[in-house]
Amino acid sequence: MELLQAVTAAMAVVLLALALGHAPPAAAEREATCAGIVPMRRRKEVISIREFGGVGDGKTLNTWAFEKAIYRIQHLRRRGGTLLYVPSGVWLTGSFNLTSHMTLHLARGALIKATEDTKNWPLMEPLPSYGRGRERPGGRYASFILGSGIHDVIITGENGTIDGQGGVWWNMWRHGTLPFSRPNLLEFIHSTDIHISNVIFKNSPFWNIHPVYCSNVVIRYIAILAPRDSPNTDGIDPDSSSNVCIEDSFISTGDDLVAVKSGWDEYGIAYGLPSTSVTIRRITGSTPFAGIAIGSEVSGGVDNILAENINLHDTGIGIHIKTNAGRGGYIRNVTISGVFMSRVGKGIRIVGDVGDHPDGGFNPAALPAVDGVTVRNVWGVGVQRPGDIEGIEGAPFTRICLSNVKLWEIGRQRQPWKCTAVSGAAVGVHPWPCAELTSTMAFGSCFN
Repeated sequence: MELLQAVTAAMAVVLLALALGHAPPAAAEREATCAGIVPMRRRKEVISIREFGGVGDGKTLNTWAFEKAIYRIQHLRRRGGTLLYVPSGVWLTGSFNLTSHMTLHLARGALIKATEDTKNWPLMEPLPSYGRGRERPGGRYASFILGSGIHDVIITGENGTIDGQGGVWWNMWRHGTLPFSRPNLLEFIHSTDIHISNVIFKNSPFWNIHPVYCSNVVIRYIAILAPRDSPNTDGIDPDSSSNVCIEDSFISTGDDLVAVKSGWDEYGIAYGLPSTSVTIRRITGSTPFAGIAIGSEVSGGVDNILAENINLHDTGIGIHIKTNAGRGGYIRNVTISGVFMSRVGKGIRIVGDVGDHPDGGFNPAALPAVDGVTVRNVWGVGVQRPGDIEGIEGAPFTRICLSNVKLWEIGRQRQPWKCTAVSGAAVGVHPWPCAELTSTMAFGSCFN
């Protein structure tokens, strides 16, 4: 029912866009896809979780069954890999690890549900580009489903569900009783050739899907659902990863829908692994935070990002590019195009004063470089404030370019743009932006 309501809301946004004269993407754009990075592949062998003692009654704990099945795939390799079939039913389990050359296939009606036993949840070391847990010093709780140092992995099915049962974790966060940072729902570390499709992810304890130090990742045809008040339930966070494709999905969560990251302050600078070549297209969703975000943890650098054909409704910030003094790193070569937003607090926010620091060891003089951000073909209705573009004193943002950006306020006094420490250009923008973006000197570097 939740997914049906979400999809209905998404369709309403598209219909509203058409009614207001916002043209749908051209045929070539609709057909564009980067899923060929990691094609779906058939496995020659199929095994069922039931063969390993799994019971889908919603009461039996199946952690040992998943571990046995995946151990068997890992140690009795079959040419072409193995598909682990999860039939219809409720499969309660603790955290478990994936292995290479496998497909996790959720049948229609299959629900893999996390146990609420947080006391026995496994711990793992912090990520080196973060230096500590994202929320608490020290280690962190292992992700519900984890793949580390693996390749050729597919998670797919017939729209089965992976449920993190995040409520117990959210309450620990709200009451300040978390001893360690919360687990992600699905995480891949140092992994390649990952394909995720046709699955519903819901109620993540923390970030939903987190590929970190990965390459060749495809995420498509999925839904991610969490309550609007669920803390830090980012949808998809590519982190120090390359060749990532996110497309044709619906996301409704309590935090940023898609956020590109690359490490945190001095730890991210030292690790030095950027996020590069990330494509985000045909995403629809809603959140009290940002629809498309970059940052704020970008200390390893972010380069060559394309987001296009995005539909947002009931969202705090449509497009949010965020960093901070002490972050270091860079954000460059970003193109965001074909965005429709409805009932949004702020249309565009590109700022250098967002995000906390892991500890007192960061260097305040490590200033990030933000250069070459193009936002074009954006249409918004019911936008409370058009935007803020505020660089950092001593490190102004350069080549910030707006083209054909129309942000309409309904029943409100027109609000001005707010700009500082920024240079760039604007063409066809309503309401007319700040003087820093109206210089004709920048037109050539922006729009050629």
